[in-house]
Amino acid sequence: MRVAVYPGSFDPITNGHLDIIERASRMFDELLVAIARNSSKEGLFSFDERADLIQKVTAGISNVRVTSFEGLLVDFVRETSAQFIVRGLRAVSDFDYEYAMYQMNYEMSGGADTIFLLASRDYSYLSSTIIKEFARHGRDVAEYTPAQVNAALLNKFGHKK
Repeated sequence: MRVAVYPGSFDPITNGHLDIIERASRMFDELLVAIARNSSKEGLFSFDERADLIQKVTAGISNVRVTSFEGLLVDFVRETSAQFIVRGLRAVSDFDYEYAMYQMNYEMSGGADTIFLLASRDYSYLSSTIIKEFARHGRDVAEYTPAQVNAALLNKFGHKK
């Protein structure tokens, strides 16, 4: 069974993340969407809120499982016996960092390969940080996020849709 991990903070999940999830789910028997838990970093959405949103927007993809990890990704990869790590690349500037991480993760995980998926043209400029900033100022971000996420963002910042 080919198992892959798609790690991230997903705070919040965007259409770019969802595109990577949909594409990766066709490549593997099981795709673990793994929310990184970082106790020293507070996100806009709690872990439970992020997990709930991801579960809602991936409900139609049967081989996706939402989970979490704390600590090193390589330890989580070993614990789950995943053979692959999925990473999305938005721009060439992402590659240098991701390549260095690939080298370390490969060595320390016992050989888990990283699969790089290029962001689709429509989503290459999206980031959760930018999305949050627009929503903070009351802007509808439905074009960039699943509908449930747009509503949750506007609600979080006290804006009515």
